[in-house]
Amino acid sequence: MQSGASGRLAVPRAGAAEAAPTPENVLALVDQAAGIAAAKGRAIQAITAQTRILALNATIEAARAGEAGRGFAVVAGEVKAVSAEVARLAAEMEGELSAAFGALRGLGRRMAEEVRSERLVDLARNAIEIMDRNLYERSCDVRWWATDSAMVDALEQPGTARLAQATARLGVILSAYTVYLDLWICDAAGRVVASGRPERFPQARGLDVSQESWFRAALESASGDDYAVADVAAQPALGQAPVATYAAAIREGAASRGRVLGVLGIHFDWAPQARAVVEGVRLTAEERGRTRVLLLDARHRVLAASDGAGLLRDSVALATGGREAGAYGDGRGGVVAFHRTPGYETYRGLGWFGAVLQGPA
Repeated sequence: MQSGASGRLAVPRAGAAEAAPTPENVLALVDQAAGIAAAKGRAIQAITAQTRILALNATIEAARAGEAGRGFAVVAGEVKAVSAEVARLAAEMEGELSAAFGALRGLGRRMAEEVRSERLVDLARNAIEIMDRNLYERSCDVRWWATDSAMVDALEQPGTARLAQATARLGVILSAYTVYLDLWICDAAGRVVASGRPERFPQARGLDVSQESWFRAALESASGDDYAVADVAAQPALGQAPVATYAAAIREGAASRGRVLGVLGIHFDWAPQARAVVEGVRLTAEERGRTRVLLLDARHRVLAASDGAGLLRDSVALATGGREAGAYGDGRGGVVAFHRTPGYETYRGLGWFGAVLQGPA
């Protein structure tokens, strides 16, 4: 803000568009008020200096007038004394106001930093919460579809007809749930016997997944209430696309504690879904160019980034200090904010983080 010619604060008129009440706006007003106070102090000092010169000239003229100018000399002396007192008070006022404005400015900066940090932590939490809710649905999908009769029949009564029915069923599911790249039915030995997109990903059929962590965890699960999940990774059989894989045991008779016949693995199409989350974080137009929104795994590896850089390759040196959430300066005038996954419903999460890295304005 700038002061007008009169040196008054530029306060918006009623009905005029007002700036958002942010700490930065308060700091701007403090700086403006400090500038006006300093200018007024200098003006007072200038006036008192002129008054002292006039008093001095009056004293000289009174001395020339002799006895006739004695009374005038007394008045000139009083004017000079008053001028000196005004100058002293003006100097004291300027010093005190300067100190007060300095303290207010420091307080305002701390408030601005705190507000900024809290907001960025909230944005980081919002990003990871949205993803958690999304992945919670994936954990529900896989447990539900593992009880589908087409999945169970494909492993209870293996044969060409049953596998064809299962493949068709997987295709129907994929047509309705576009967030998945593919769905795989795996037998107990870890061989993919049916998939939902055999034309697009023919290499999936017959693939050995017995060493995959999601397969082994689902195969060893205690009941139909359990599911397995693997961290995001590129899947060669799906054209190296990054996927988050969820899995659940397919059990005899679709019973919750029935004998395990195999595993259903569902591959969440990670890239577009995660990109939508980090790019959807509500930043101002001014912030976007200096802010990076991230989803990080438990080891702080980049799973998603608003700038698209370093995916599944780079890591961020996130200094959490064992905290679930927080913010700290990056040493260059920027702020790093983070929030660990809070989980959602029965989905506990994988220790991932939402993070916001914002450079200085």
